[in-house]
Amino acid sequence: MNTPKTDGFHMPAEFEPHHGTLMIFPERPGSWAHGAKDAQRAFTEIAARLSQCEQVYMLVNDRTAEPAKKMLPESVTLLHIPTDDAWARDVAPTFVRNDSTGEVRGISWQFNAWGGDFDGLYPDYQQDDAAAGAVCAALRKACYDARPFVLEGGAIHCDGEGTVLVTEACLLSGGRNPQMTRAQITETLLEMLGAEKVIWIPFGIYNDETNEHIDNICAFTAPGEVVLAWCDDPDDPQHAMSQADFDVLSRETDARGRHLKITKLPVPHKPVCVTAAECEGYVFAEGEDTREPGERLAASYVNFYFGNDCVLVPQFGGEYAADDARACEILRGCIPGREIAPISARAILLGGGNIHCITQQIPLFR
Repeated sequence: MNTPKTDGFHMPAEFEPHHGTLMIFPERPGSWAHGAKDAQRAFTEIAARLSQCEQVYMLVNDRTAEPAKKMLPESVTLLHIPTDDAWARDVAPTFVRNDSTGEVRGISWQFNAWGGDFDGLYPDYQQDDAAAGAVCAALRKACYDARPFVLEGGAIHCDGEGTVLVTEACLLSGGRNPQMTRAQITETLLEMLGAEKVIWIPFGIYNDETNEHIDNICAFTAPGEVVLAWCDDPDDPQHAMSQADFDVLSRETDARGRHLKITKLPVPHKPVCVTAAECEGYVFAEGEDTREPGERLAASYVNFYFGNDCVLVPQFGGEYAADDARACEILRGCIPGREIAPISARAILLGGGNIHCITQQIPLFR
């Protein structure tokens, strides 16, 4: 069977030019509290900003089509594709491009709600699993079926020049591909992403219920340059996790032999936790992971998203205002030429992810 690599395709970096961005209008009551109203407003703000510089596609179903149409700018294209939740990064296609022809194709990984029967977050994920193929059909893009390989888009970051970043905690978890060795997983990623090297770092963000996706801990900002979520507090479990990642990144080179320039991007100065009032707004289905008052959320500023002319940066507000401002200032320094756009994102974080988790880029194509 042909792979993207044998066909001359590779995954471009997120900071390369986009045709557009895929999102999913939120409604799941076990993820989005109080009828998803705050989450819908946050998703709308993100879609509106991105629609200023690229095409935005919003997946909707029979229930969400009307509210989405009322809230979103007219320039946003609605795609009637049902899903079980709103994590476009993880269930939408991963797109690869042939730079010689300019053609873009999608990849449909197997999705099992971040762990299936082993430690998945909800049992009803069949619509999520089918979404990537449906999106490719709607956009008239050929689609590689990577099944039975389990992967989510948030588990990989590519520099567009042959290097892939992943975490051991996620890709070696018991709910993904336990029948495969690390070497076999590496080879699969190289073939499907058209890459030359995978850099494995140990950990993601503490208490990240995705088994510590890479997109919450480390991201490419340019070829040979990454930002790493950082914690200076030795009493915080994130401190040792980030330090272990830094040690690996400091030793590694990318696919082109460059030593990585690492910028530390501090996490909020104290844990961001769910309040009792917020917990009261969830309605959990049978078999779905629940939230408890005081539960620590996986808050990280690395979960930003590149638009064509901007970088959308999560902001947690209130007592974290100074942390928010510091994160934006650091990103201005290492991502010149794009507007650093702060987005109030607590409502998204309460769902279990952040801005990068709800967006999936479609590379520019000819």
